[in-house]
Amino acid sequence: MKAKKMQGPNTGIRCVVNTCYYYMNGDHCTAEKIEVQPRNAANAEQTDCATFIKE
Repeated sequence: MKAKKMQGPNTGIRCVVNTCYYYMNGDHCTAEKIEVQPRNAANAEQTDCATFIKE
């Protein structure tokens, strides 16, 4: 899933992955939306941000 990159931060999302295309200094995310997978995850360790793109 390729989300549109916004000019400023998406204030509803905090991201500390500084190797992501959508990362903005200050631990902000500039993706207009994110997708977290998989559907049947039982805990946080089983989840994955499908929006992540390596910068």
